[in-house]
Amino acid sequence: MPYINLKVTAKPDPVLSERIAKEVSQLTKAHLRKDPTITAVGIDYVDPAHWFSGGNSLAEQGKNTFWLDIKVVDGTNTKAEMAAYLEAVFESMSKLLGGLHRESYILVHEVPAPAYGFGGKTQEFRFISGMLAKTGEAVRT
Repeated sequence: MPYINLKVTAKPDPVLSERIAKEVSQLTKAHLRKDPTITAVGIDYVDPAHWFSGGNSLAEQGKNTFWLDIKVVDGTNTKAEMAAYLEAVFESMSKLLGGLHRESYILVHEVPAPAYGFGGKTQEFRFISGMLAKTGEAVRT
């Protein structure tokens, strides 16, 4: 149930947004084992003239970039899974955006299960409810 916030240097384009959202959701499933049916992706566009790296705009450098920020529950992924995810996302975004600046960033936030959730329920609640369901005990809400 991750939330993925993504900034990219490009002109707003619904077709590109859909491609990015689908690709990132699939990579998140493949590498971090997150269900794409409950993965949220928000995409913001930034003009390359307004994104600077090394003191120069990316428009001046003729480059594109992105910033991907994802929230996941702590302890649900290994270092190897996260490393593979970062590599796969960078490669994919390079193909989708073209001319990718090497200073394109991905940040995987691991947050505590009691502090994170959706639909008004924490991930900790969902975990405990699932464990109780396995034992046949009722869950009180």
